[in-house]
Amino acid sequence: MTLPFDLPADDRDLSPHTGYTRAHWEAVADGLLGAAWRWATPGGALLDLPGRPSASGVRSDGLEGYARTFLAAGFRVAGAGGADPHGWLERYARGLAAGTRTPGRDDAESWPLILDHHVQGQPMVESASVALGLALTRPWLWDRLDDAVRDRAESWLRGALTHVPAPNNWYLFPFMVASFLESAGRGDEVTARAMERALGLLETWYRGDGWYADGDGRAFDHYNGWALHLYPLLHAHLTGDAALAARLGPRLRAHLEGYALLFGGDGAPVHFGRSLTYRFAASAAVGVGAVTGHTPLSPGTSRRVASGALRHFLDRGALTADGLLSLGWHGPHAATLQAYSGPASPYWAAKAFVALLAPATHPLWTATEEPAPSETGDRVLALPAPGLLVQATRADGIVRLHNHGSDHVRPHEGESAAQDDPHYGRLAYSTHTGPTSPANTADNHLSVVVDGVASVRRRIRPLGAGHGDGWGWAASWHRPVFGSGPPMVPGLRVESVTVARGPYEVRVHRVVGAPPGARVTLTGWATRALRSELVGLYGWDGPDGPDGPDEVRAPAGTAYEPWVRLPRLSAAAGGTGVFVALAALSAEPLPLASAVREVVLSGGEVLVRWRDGSRTAVGFEPARVRLEGVAVDRPSASSSNAGRA
Repeated sequence: MTLPFDLPADDRDLSPHTGYTRAHWEAVADGLLGAAWRWATPGGALLDLPGRPSASGVRSDGLEGYARTFLAAGFRVAGAGGADPHGWLERYARGLAAGTRTPGRDDAESWPLILDHHVQGQPMVESASVALGLALTRPWLWDRLDDAVRDRAESWLRGALTHVPAPNNWYLFPFMVASFLESAGRGDEVTARAMERALGLLETWYRGDGWYADGDGRAFDHYNGWALHLYPLLHAHLTGDAALAARLGPRLRAHLEGYALLFGGDGAPVHFGRSLTYRFAASAAVGVGAVTGHTPLSPGTSRRVASGALRHFLDRGALTADGLLSLGWHGPHAATLQAYSGPASPYWAAKAFVALLAPATHPLWTATEEPAPSETGDRVLALPAPGLLVQATRADGIVRLHNHGSDHVRPHEGESAAQDDPHYGRLAYSTHTGPTSPANTADNHLSVVVDGVASVRRRIRPLGAGHGDGWGWAASWHRPVFGSGPPMVPGLRVESVTVARGPYEVRVHRVVGAPPGARVTLTGWATRALRSELVGLYGWDGPDGPDGPDEVRAPAGTAYEPWVRLPRLSAAAGGTGVFVALAALSAEPLPLASAVREVVLSGGEVLVRWRDGSRTAVGFEPARVRLEGVAVDRPSASSSNAGRA
């Protein structure tokens, strides 16, 4: 696709996979900044980009435009040792002076005040970007400002320290404000308290395997990389806090062991979780790891993953004709968004440019690109702490994420079908497909249908995960909830196990407590460009029955395709029933019908006999999976070899 700004020619000698070099990254940063600044107010305090306003209003959106693009400028200039050939910092200095002159006033330039998250919270998010931008560029911007402007900026930033953040990664926003103020010699008890509070909460959110929950629940998604790892490690890197780096750095290294596999052969990150319009910000953790040295990846692999994600979106329409990042995924896509998304929200993608903090002589830029982890062979990796199972196939470059642990439901919240979230509630996600719209049939979903009302999956309780040589599993249970209100069937529950082996997915579900007359349905991957296959192995209606396997249309499409279809199985349910299916998402047809010889229930276990003579046994109470007679029972989340066979 032709971009609205110029890039250097591809360098396929240094970067055989993507063609991108450090010069490409600098050119993209400059191109994005130039396009965004065409929409600045006269004083440069607000960048009022065109598009659908967010729930926070247009003034907050304008601040967002300033703050998030400032991140790109900060990484761009700091990485070049202060060289600023386009004069970006002069513009941001002018905007800072104008925006902080009379905060809260309804005029052409003033920034909104920072208040509690439930009152007027979005400016608190943006304060972290402003603070980080100032920290990155301090010798060339902050240190050259008039004292009056510095005082006004500090006064505005301190609003983040005295108001209440949302109960999740938001506590890292005042942390970054405090970090900058202390580095600029303006720290006090308030800044110290904000930093101590955030780092304390981070400890309570750490679940192991390098994964943090985004708050007190079980929300595991891309916020791990572009917030929970990024902010504290950047603070440690910029301030020289060796003790903090020594404590948190190994967690990032562990995180990247699994997270780096979540990028497909075409560079795409897995389409999973909220705020996906931030796009290539998904590579921020890879960049931070390379810059700080806390990474298991070689420099060539790190650049291939990061450049692959950047190029993936630039090549697929993420930019408008004006050079702006659109609200969506490849192009505009409303279903990808949240209510807090405004025209400038996609510019959190600027966090990917943290890679530019590695100077031009750094191995990140001088080493020859190497294959991404998903390109080195077929991989299956269990992540017990977040309850995720990653499955990658080299031939088609598809990475699949089987979700048995991330639900984005806070501990104090009830379970309501009205809050069904397609970005968390599905059984599986991938780098090549997106979830269907709530208005259409849900993909990758097991529903219990009672009186014609289909259930949804909200709170997910993990039961275990593990992996062996070329295979892995993850299990969970959930309480089906219905649109008519709270669970209408006491005792109803669904226990689910996914076993991934090569390109195949064995999906085993035990439905407990289904009332007479209930039915169950299971859907597969939603796509039209790829092969989505689903075969009933046990418990489902036969192919000749009135409710046998069928294909469902989803005309609202996904973030990848404007119109998709998905396979569906159906069966009667009552009391306790076991249902087994074989699913696959692939570029070419797979022999699903002949891949498994038979499935039987024996001694409370589901025994799957494969065509090659091997056998997979799946049991419940407790959830367990074994292959060829080697037991894999409830692995410890802290054990790197848990579940190996």
